[in-house]
Amino acid sequence: MATYTPGHHESVLRSHRWRTARNSAAYLIGQLRPGTRLLDVGCGPGTITADLAELVAPGRVTAVDAAQDVLESAARVAAERGLDNVEFRTADVHALDFADDTFDVVHAHQVLQHVADPVQALREMRRVCKPGGIVAARDSDYRGFVWYPQLPALDEWMDLYQRCARANGGEPDAGRRMLAWARAAGFTDITPSTSTWCHADDADRAHWGGMWADRILHSAMADQARRDGHATEDDLRRISDAWRAWAADPDGWLSILHGEIICRA
Repeated sequence: MATYTPGHHESVLRSHRWRTARNSAAYLIGQLRPGTRLLDVGCGPGTITADLAELVAPGRVTAVDAAQDVLESAARVAAERGLDNVEFRTADVHALDFADDTFDVVHAHQVLQHVADPVQALREMRRVCKPGGIVAARDSDYRGFVWYPQLPALDEWMDLYQRCARANGGEPDAGRRMLAWARAAGFTDITPSTSTWCHADDADRAHWGGMWADRILHSAMADQARRDGHATEDDLRRISDAWRAWAADPDGWLSILHGEIICRA
């Protein structure tokens, strides 16, 4: 079983709450219809889930995550938006507790990069999807991140993230592997695509840079880096300062590459 590298510190959930169906699942939105029954795997704090529930209503959404406390946060988001077509459950994507052919759409955002066996995860997503239904997944590709200015400490950050994620059994460059994983899981009708997040205005830089400036000091990844000797406290503070410098630079720019797949079950 892989360890979830980011953990659930407030700085991590802050970045997850920024996500919406529009900025994180645009490749899937055109496939959704009212009445669709949808499974959202690895729902996190539930902002994408809530958007999907609005799009498929009166269809029902089942949202699952491995972390109970995160599900409680997601349930609050759904309640605040007045959604009564969502239920939340804990689950392991490698062995989903649902019958075969249950859902019209099975969706996962930023999940496969963190699991021990992404091919088995996709097989399970396929198993619980109805024949002719859709399995959709989107994951970032860390080596596909591009930023300006080229601050040396941000190169250190990338190398550190790669070491920590791989030590935990994950694949930080998941985006480029999505098609290969889908084929290995037995899919033959696959539509691959890519999209990016671009953080280049003042608000986006403040959000992303501030989030990582905190996350590199206080998250589960930071604890792991200290404990396992991947970085010293001085290293982490230097990286944190670099993220704040990047966020304050009016020319600062960051592009985050994602791989996407829509697979017919």
